[in-house]
Amino acid sequence: MATYYSIPTVMTKAKETYALWFKILTDFPKAHRYNLGGKIEEYFLGMLENIFTAIYLPKEKKYLELGLAIVKLDGVKFFFQLAWENKCLSNERYAELSEKLNEVGRILGGWKKGLEKKTPSQQAKEEQPSCGTTSR
Repeated sequence: MATYYSIPTVMTKAKETYALWFKILTDFPKAHRYNLGGKIEEYFLGMLENIFTAIYLPKEKKYLELGLAIVKLDGVKFFFQLAWENKCLSNERYAELSEKLNEVGRILGGWKKGLEKKTPSQQAKEEQPSCGTTSR
């Protein structure tokens, strides 16, 4: 019997957002499709890869991978804004994709914040006295 699992919401939303970007890329001006469009594509795929990896990592390693996904998301937003400012896409397309990117960001941020609460920080571990010592 095959085992089925549900795809986390953040991955579903990120994939939907990428699908929208993929449609937008085909309408990108040819002069910018491979440089600016390629840069956005690179960051987008990196973000998807980091999310995918984080899903399967142990809890103590997820935090770092989520941080990388958030950095990639910020890169997508930055270069996407740059494309909009240079008239590579319409205001409507920019607004639509920005809304979806912000939603993915909120989910990633919430996931990362939840991990912060569940996983004690390394600094807190170092500050705890070891057995046999007293603190004053």
